[in-house]
Amino acid sequence: MHPTPTSAFSAQRSQFLHWFRTQAMPLWTTAGVDLTQGGFAEKLNAHGQPVDEPRRTRVVARQLYVWAVAENLGWPHDTSSLIAHGLDFLLNRLLQADGTFASSVTPQGQVVNVQFDLYEQAFALFAMATVYRRRPEAHAELLAVSTRLLAALRAGWGHPMGGFEEGQPRTLPLRANPHMHLFEATLQWAEALQGAHASEAVQAPWWALADEIAELALTRMVDAPSGLLTELFDGEWHPMPGDDGTLVEPGHQFEWGWLLLRWGRHRGRSDALAAAQRMVELAEARGVDAQRGVAINSMGTDCAWRDANAKLWPQTERIKAWAIMASLASDTKEASRSLDHCSAAMAGLMGYLTRPLAGGWYESLDAQGAWSTEPVRASSLYHVVCALETVAHTAA
Repeated sequence: MHPTPTSAFSAQRSQFLHWFRTQAMPLWTTAGVDLTQGGFAEKLNAHGQPVDEPRRTRVVARQLYVWAVAENLGWPHDTSSLIAHGLDFLLNRLLQADGTFASSVTPQGQVVNVQFDLYEQAFALFAMATVYRRRPEAHAELLAVSTRLLAALRAGWGHPMGGFEEGQPRTLPLRANPHMHLFEATLQWAEALQGAHASEAVQAPWWALADEIAELALTRMVDAPSGLLTELFDGEWHPMPGDDGTLVEPGHQFEWGWLLLRWGRHRGRSDALAAAQRMVELAEARGVDAQRGVAINSMGTDCAWRDANAKLWPQTERIKAWAIMASLASDTKEASRSLDHCSAAMAGLMGYLTRPLAGGWYESLDAQGAWSTEPVRASSLYHVVCALETVAHTAA
């Protein structure tokens, strides 16, 4: 159904969009862009000055995502030059001869971290899909690079039970987190190609991997008694022994829930929709601190809190989950309830966006209600903008 916006939801969304257009984009399209050396700043200090660090694939990719969706969120300036700037660094300095992406390089392109990281590959795919989605006719190269990367991942790191290894030779534990972002990237590519009316043969590898990761999540990653998705696994996709095997992050329940709801809607999978809805409901009921109004960092499958600090990113995933829950609600009462939760999540996030540096944010709120004072991480902007993109098209 198409939910009717509540006044609280509309007010929070307007405030969120205003912050993005008048504070975030002016800061990050200037101080956050390195026009001299290439790429984007990893962090900004309290005065809005770049912190000089190696450039990671994930940050270049995440900033590309932001520039690609900014105009649809009301940013009045053309971002084509920023996209070209980011693609140049991604494809000419981070892309390696074997078709994978380096974890990090110096601004000059010298590899700093040679270790393969599935997480970095996921974000390269995600960024290229998002840019392709904006102008498919102009970015055939992105599909070619992504298709080659997908083949390299399958050949070099594919796991016989589904998903991917963390390294060759094998390193453990296997992690849900990079698979979640790979799921996000494959959905982004599948939807982009579907929207561009690509042939079924071109779309098929992306839907196949999305299906594979969804099945892996539903059958191996979800703790059946609780319905919560855990984080760390042995080489056969069994939970790691001890506390590691029962680790749960509320932010990831919201994020996996959002992704599985998207996938389940595409694939007509009522079981996936039900599992995702349970994750979201449990994360809200047991992983949100009502006093501070924020989602905490971690708990166990027994829902006992392990880390009551609250990073910024789980707040954005809470927003996304309740926004899609509203769009999938079966009646107006349920839609209104979901929008109320979404509004509460936006209110929680806005506290993080009140840092004196306009367009910056606090990265974490501790258990006693004190803000962190670390530099602002460029990588967090993707989380914030993805939440904004989700609510911008909810109950519009």
